[in-house]
Order: sequence, then structure tokens, then C-alpha cells
Amino acid sequence: MSVHPLVAPPATDPVRQAKVHLAAAHRLAVFHELEEGIDNHFTVTLPGHDDRYLILPFGLHWSEARASDLFVFDESGRTLEGEGVVERSAQCIHAPVHRLCGARVVMHTHQTWAYALNMLKDNRLLPSSQSAAFFQGRIAYDDTYTGSADTIEEGERLSRVMADKQVLFMKNHGVMVVGNTVAQAYRRLYMLERVCRGQLLAMAAGKPLELLSDGVIAQVQGPHVDDRHPRAERERLFFEAMMRILDREMPGYAD
Repeated sequence: MSVHPLVAPPATDPVRQAKVHLAAAHRLAVFHELEEGIDNHFTVTLPGHDDRYLILPFGLHWSEARASDLFVFDESGRTLEGEGVVERSAQCIHAPVHRLCGARVVMHTHQTWAYALNMLKDNRLLPSSQSAAFFQGRIAYDDTYTGSADTIEEGERLSRVMADKQVLFMKNHGVMVVGNTVAQAYRRLYMLERVCRGQLLAMAAGKPLELLSDGVIAQVQGPHVDDRHPRAERERLFFEAMMRILDREMPGYAD
């Protein structure tokens, strides 16, 4: 059983860490009900490279993910290390986003509440809570669903829509988040689902939403006043706490 401390651990092999964290993220997505069985994709740029990516073999349920299962592919779809064949839409969506947006981690899901919000004609996430305020101005919107993504050109189009944003809302489809680390990207995905759920539940009351002012949003998004726990540290602590839950509830991801 793994133990994840509250203090930063000593440096470990970056490839090994990326594999363990990516496997953990898949299992956490099951635990938090963000997954869709064997579909959707999480990818990480292989440490030490800019043009090859780690992914779970298609056909494994996300609850089965192990570090040793992950294999390496490139944008042409070739398997470079490990065993498996990259699923077509993973290749066509993720590889261009990694390349054109400079994203180290890309997570694409059809998670329930974000999925539901993206079914609406007006699918904008509103700054009606403190948590939602963190996403204000950081979401790109692709309002034209063109069908399944099965060409690199479609991935390049989505990359241009996303540009420098952290989140892409894909109308009639799902969502995508990017990050510099698995911990950062997964926390964004987790929080995104919670704020989408909150907005849809509030909208169900049939009353107007109270939106935060630009000044309050700027304060929320500004430098964190707690210098003992800067944002990167909070992301690490969050993800390690979640891995401790996996150690109890769904062990085996680090194998």
C-alpha cells in the first residue's frame, strides 16, 4: 500500500511518477463519477520529451488502470513503448492539443454535470460562486459540434479554439482541461464538475442567479494570501489526499 505524506517527498524518477499519477487519475475519475467506462482519454507528455505521450490502452476500464499498463504513442499513432494501440479520437484530439497549446497534461471527459451544461443552447459557466469564479475568463467555448474527432485537422481546430485557456467547453460533446501536472489538471476537472453541478441545481430553482462582481472575481483569482500553501502546493496536497483515498478504496494503481 502506498503512503502519500503531507510534506513534499524527495524527487523520484519523473517517468515513474507520471505513470503512477496518470493511473491514479483514471481511478479517481471512476471514484468521482467523471468517467464513461472505457471511453474518453487522459494523456501526459512523456517527461524528457515534447512529442510523445502516455495513455491507458483502449479497452481497459478506468478502474483497472495501473502504472505498468500505460504505453507511449506519438502524433502519427505509432506505439513507441509498451503495449497497446492508441484509440483514434485520442490521437486526433490530444496530440494536437499537446503540440499546439503546450499542454503537458490533457484530460477529456463526458462527465455528467459538465456534459449536461454543454447540452444547453446557452452553456456558459457563470461566476455565481467562489469556486466558479476561479474559472471566469479561463474557459474557451467550441459552439459547433462537427461529429466524432477522427482527423488531426479536427484536433488542430480544437487547439485553436482552446488557445491559452485552461478549459474547453465542447457543446453537445463534453469538456477538456489542460495542466502542467496531473495534480493540477485533475483538480481542475474535479472542481469543474462541482461548479457545473452547482449551477445546474441553482438554475433548476427557476430564480435568477446572483453573479459576482468583476472586483470580487479578480480578488478570488489573485495571488493567494496564504504564502504557506501557494496554489501549486495546494494542488499537490489535494492530489496526494485523493491518492490516499485510493490506497484505501482502490489500491493497485501504482503497480
